[in-house]
Amino acid sequence: MLQDEWDAVMLHAFTQRQQLQTARQELSHALYQHDAACRVIGRLTKEVTAAREALATLKPQAGISVSDSSANAGPTTIPQPAIAMEAAGVPNQPTEEAGITDEIIKKLQEKATVLTQERKKRGRTVPEDLIDQESLKGFKTLASHPGLHSASVPGILSLDIHSEDTSKILTGGNDKNATVFNKDTEQIIAVLKGHTKKVTRVIYHPNEDVVITGSPDTTIRVWNVGASNPLSQIIRAHEGSVTGVSLHPTGDYVLSTSVDQNWAFSDIRTGKLLTKVSSQTSNNTLTTGQFHPDGLIFGTGTSDSNVVIWDLKEQSNVATFSGHSGPITAISFSENGYYLATSADDCCVKLWDLRKLKNFKTLVMDDGYEIKDLCFDQSGTYLGVAGTDVRVYMCKQWQELKVFNDHTALATGIRFGKHSQFIASTSMDRTLKLYGL
Repeated sequence: MLQDEWDAVMLHAFTQRQQLQTARQELSHALYQHDAACRVIGRLTKEVTAAREALATLKPQAGISVSDSSANAGPTTIPQPAIAMEAAGVPNQPTEEAGITDEIIKKLQEKATVLTQERKKRGRTVPEDLIDQESLKGFKTLASHPGLHSASVPGILSLDIHSEDTSKILTGGNDKNATVFNKDTEQIIAVLKGHTKKVTRVIYHPNEDVVITGSPDTTIRVWNVGASNPLSQIIRAHEGSVTGVSLHPTGDYVLSTSVDQNWAFSDIRTGKLLTKVSSQTSNNTLTTGQFHPDGLIFGTGTSDSNVVIWDLKEQSNVATFSGHSGPITAISFSENGYYLATSADDCCVKLWDLRKLKNFKTLVMDDGYEIKDLCFDQSGTYLGVAGTDVRVYMCKQWQELKVFNDHTALATGIRFGKHSQFIASTSMDRTLKLYGL
């Protein structure tokens, strides 16, 4: 009896071991199939992404042609963005300086006089529609748009908003493209292709549908967004990476800075370089540049921590602000014409009084805080900071009003909408975010 039971137990154990071995083999085979399937899915995803980008490249002026056909096809047809490619027939502009003529200087002076008079008329009054500070404290994230630039080379590096039509937002990306986006319709209007390296600086012309872009590929490009061939001019003013671009208040000229230690003043209508001036410092590159609201002076940042103020007409250095440590990362003039905000790799924002030529306030951030962009709103009431997070300060009191922590990577740009009714920011996380009530 005991022998029979022992034999039965041993037989059962043997059967169980056989079943266990079979189960292990089946599990191993299933895991192998799962791994193979994941590899195939990954490869197919890459192929689909590449195919989509190739398809987009094969649709030049798609936005215009499809928009025209959509009028006949009915309301269900969605307009596609225009894909602007560099035209082979665009000539390379010579780098010889054409010079700033007396006529140009007169034009600059007349514009500055008009702007100064307008500022005096406005006085210290703020626009009636300007958002008040209590309302701004209540701002929240209204939208997040991750699809403006390629996912294969993530990161949005620069941002600007059309002053007259603030629904139009311009971004420059790590994918070598600039994108024009309508925040109201949530549609991409145009994708501007042509730069051979990332697009680090973008400007939206305040009065026209014209875009200016700068890149480490040493070129500045001017685009007519609504044209069938958007690329208008290629300005070749520098021998090194372009680090800063600023539009003159006349809307006809652009300031650019470069690692070649020069700043340049060029005509965006003709693409001609008018003048190029050395920063007069040895082994120190220019990191950024911006015009004063009147356009007769401008500021440049340097890699040796200085902010230099220049007289455009005389092409001479009229002031130097020192006090930062590390390369200057951003500068911004207030619309009131008196304040200048600067940042560097030292976790702080310095405020300068242009009348007294001195630093009167320093906004100290947390240790390790990075600052990539600064921007005053159009009324000079608020100051925006983009970097480790997105912050807004109340000018004059210089108190922090709001901090936005929604980005998952470094914020690279910040701009205010008309009367600060909304705020836009971009980031290395590939998103454009909009904040408001």
